[in-house]
Amino acid sequence: MLAGTAIALLACGSRLRPLDASTASLWLQDPLDPAVAGWTFLSFGWLLWAMFGIGTVACVLAGVRQAWRPHRLRLRLPGPVRSLHAALLGVAAVSSVGHTSAPAVAASTAHTGHDPAAPFGHHGHQSSTHQIIHTKTIELGQQAAPTAVMDPGIPAWARHAPGGVHHVIEGDTLWDIAQRTLGDPRRWHEIFRLNHGHEQANGYALTDPDQLHIGWDLALPARINTTQGKTPVSPTDSRPAPAPESGPTANKPTATTATPGRSDHASEPAPSIPSSSPDGTSTPADTSSVGARAHAGDGQSGDESGIPEPVQGWASLGLACLITAVAALVRLQRRRHARLTGPMRPSLAPHPAPLPEPLAHYEATGPLRPALAAPIGTDSAGQDMSLFDLPGPGLALHGDGGRAAARALLAAVLATGTTGGGAEMRRPVVVTTTGILAQLLPKDAPLVGLDPDGISYDGERLIVLGDAAAAVAHAEQEVVRRRRLLDTLDAETIAALNARTDHAEGQAPYALLVEADLEEAARILAIGAYRAALDMYPVVLGPLDGLTTLDIAVDGTTTNEAALGLRRLSTMTAGDLAAVLVLLAEGMPRPEAGHDIDTANPGDVADPVSTSTATQAVPAQAAQIIAPIRLQVLGPVRITTDAGPVTTGMRSGSYTVLASLAVHSAGRTLDQLAADLHPDTAPAVAVKRVRTDITTARRVLRTSTGNADAMFIVYDCATGRYQLDPALVTVDLWQLLTAIERANTATGDARALAALREAADLYGGDFAEGQDRAWIIDYANSYRHQILAVYARIAEIIETDHPDEAIAALEHAIHLDPVNEELHQRIMRIHGRAHRPEAVRNTLRRLEQHLADLDTEPSDATRRVADRQLHTYTFAGGHR
Repeated sequence: MLAGTAIALLACGSRLRPLDASTASLWLQDPLDPAVAGWTFLSFGWLLWAMFGIGTVACVLAGVRQAWRPHRLRLRLPGPVRSLHAALLGVAAVSSVGHTSAPAVAASTAHTGHDPAAPFGHHGHQSSTHQIIHTKTIELGQQAAPTAVMDPGIPAWARHAPGGVHHVIEGDTLWDIAQRTLGDPRRWHEIFRLNHGHEQANGYALTDPDQLHIGWDLALPARINTTQGKTPVSPTDSRPAPAPESGPTANKPTATTATPGRSDHASEPAPSIPSSSPDGTSTPADTSSVGARAHAGDGQSGDESGIPEPVQGWASLGLACLITAVAALVRLQRRRHARLTGPMRPSLAPHPAPLPEPLAHYEATGPLRPALAAPIGTDSAGQDMSLFDLPGPGLALHGDGGRAAARALLAAVLATGTTGGGAEMRRPVVVTTTGILAQLLPKDAPLVGLDPDGISYDGERLIVLGDAAAAVAHAEQEVVRRRRLLDTLDAETIAALNARTDHAEGQAPYALLVEADLEEAARILAIGAYRAALDMYPVVLGPLDGLTTLDIAVDGTTTNEAALGLRRLSTMTAGDLAAVLVLLAEGMPRPEAGHDIDTANPGDVADPVSTSTATQAVPAQAAQIIAPIRLQVLGPVRITTDAGPVTTGMRSGSYTVLASLAVHSAGRTLDQLAADLHPDTAPAVAVKRVRTDITTARRVLRTSTGNADAMFIVYDCATGRYQLDPALVTVDLWQLLTAIERANTATGDARALAALREAADLYGGDFAEGQDRAWIIDYANSYRHQILAVYARIAEIIETDHPDEAIAALEHAIHLDPVNEELHQRIMRIHGRAHRPEAVRNTLRRLEQHLADLDTEPSDATRRVADRQLHTYTFAGGHR
């Protein structure tokens, strides 16, 4: 330890600012100034070494004096110095003992593991002190030879950086660091992505490329030759940083509470806590939640105002909210068309999510409603900026990130107004070329518009033409049309015309997205001259004189922010843009053929759940089973024991853990639970939260039942998964699905009806009602769909003898899902058979009102069902 301390001090001294006259003057004025604090600490360190040396000499001389008393040699240090000397010797002794004995402790405990969520100090004969030593030994055993790996002062997440670690000094910028260490200053964004969100020793994290703190340790990417003909430049500073006062969060044990005198599972070694990935977004102020960042956008800059994509790209909060709103609309459209044919296969699986995996994290923004049309980026304050509010005749996108920014711009414009929003969120029209789409979409993707069949209510939103000349000609025709419209209605601008109510319809914004074609430059500029008056905005890919050109880096940042006030533009990959276009096409309002319950072939209808990848067996639990714990996840998550509801002591995260384990009967690992419950939090922090949630749930359940030895949440050391113990915990969801399976296999309608009614009684509401996590939505849709099928089957069984009871069952189902068309078709059919034409019409009107919120109308099939029932009544002698 002493040798290591000396080396660290020498390394610190080698990095210090030269001690010239100005440095000495500054040091004398303020010894703790960051620029000269290193000299202060170094001086203090050498003073400690001097006192240590003097103390050692004093001890030696004291020994000599005892052996050779005649000379009476005396050398005594002041009391405080002797105490400090003793402390230093003690630290050295403990350090040496720890490093020699730790491997023995590790070897003795390697064969005995423990539940990662179990508290320290409750694993048989292994004490909490031994646990800390064991964890530290495992960590050191995994380290490699390089200095950055061995130095405990380097954060754990940076020790295995492919290019080593750089210690930030005064005057450092990411550009300079990339130049000195990687040989290419343009690779600064790689350093930024690699270190973004990782907590440093001073408690802060890198969130803004322009803000570095002296003393930070930055992980470096591999020193490869990224530009042909260049040779990598070795780092100018490869020495490790001094050890911080406290280690990284990931190496600290989690403090949990346990019942004294008992032991949880001790059957598996504690897994190492996963280090934070380059996309981690935890910050000291705990703004890891994207929803929190959405509300904290004011005054924030850099990535605090947006969402980094897992692979490549960055989306502003405005764009993320738009895409999330479209995903919610697609879910409603799917619920509208869902078939209720039986027998319904009971399943724990969720409905397929509308957003593909790379975009699924957008839904972490929560239920925020889009507030801005066509948000394409953010300003220096982190506020979203709209394409249609930018000054100037148009926009030219240039640089390494030009195409990625054009993809995000296209997605933002097309997603605007899809979910409503009033006159200020009208659906824009985009005119572009096949050449542009070929550059923006994946290879072999169809180069067509959103609505190639031309059946959308509002016309084609994406008009794709052969080349720039054709697209510009189309825009010129729109200029003439809009100019004549303004003259006819005596209006100055399209905005003023849209504000009036004396004309047929409003005019949507118009975006022209073409290549930077010099031959068409004059025509493009002429269109841009009418931008403000006619609400038309030309955007070109590439530089073009006369338009405001933004030089965009690969991460979306702009080098000429002053041009338009845009500091960073949203960026998107080709695959993500293709996924957004598919999502928009599915969510667009259009006349639907629909399905007719009287004519459709049930064998042709796919079960939405069958497309899910999850295939977990449903634990068989009858409703009559009595268990110490009764968990209800249909409706708000609730826990009940024989003594009554459990209302105190439980963490909110513990309820979510229980809900997740209820839908994953095979169990979940800590990493899986952390990804589900805290998708936008650094993995190390998320795992700690989940571990605490599990420990808290066990403690509360033991206290509530008086059973201090029960686990309730068991741990499988073979798979590393946690799961609910079905012998001690009953789950209403499992009981509901068990009842549905019993109805499917029942012999006779009476037994099937009894099982179906039992399932209907168990449904207390949407799954985990009140939780705002995105993954819960698709599970809730799945279980709601299954209970709708239960009510439909009940109505089928009792319709002949008790038509009013059948209608009542279907009405209850409509209360659960008012947009499902098949439920309304079934009610209209029963009313028609009972010769109730007005009830048929009222049912159709009610459906129209519900679908008006989706900006759509009942399908053709639903209208045919209504007409058929009214036609039957007319032929039976009634009157319309």
